[in-house]
Amino acid sequence: MTVNDILNAKGRKVVSVPPHTHVRVAVQRMRLENIAAIMVSNDGGTTIAGILSERDIVHGLVDHHGDVLDLAVTELMSRAVVTCAPADSVASVMRTMTERRFRHLPVVEDGTVVGLISIGDVVKDRIDTMELETSVLRDYIVAHN
Repeated sequence: MTVNDILNAKGRKVVSVPPHTHVRVAVQRMRLENIAAIMVSNDGGTTIAGILSERDIVHGLVDHHGDVLDLAVTELMSRAVVTCAPADSVASVMRTMTERRFRHLPVVEDGTVVGLISIGDVVKDRIDTMELETSVLRDYIVAHN
């Protein structure tokens, strides 16, 4: 299975905000879209300036207290964003996410963001694959008994 398979199942929608957006607005958008991370982009989401996650916001609360909501997302976002490609295997992406402690990875193809996957998407894919393999093995055993 590949990242492209995950995108085909979940869709390729990428929600983004411009870098000058206040954290308050980004948080409202995240809640509206029911997402835990939002891309920060200068051009509407095709290139990455950074990514703002719930974790970044929590760290911002510790550092800036109640003022965090009035900051620009550039003050809190992660700038060194690791990405993956549609052709990457789910196993390799899972390994990267686990080792680097990322919960979200933008998917980039030919320099353009084509999707965003979460650890939940990856786990769902792995569970679906395991269930299919279990079913095939069960059917094989039943057919040969």
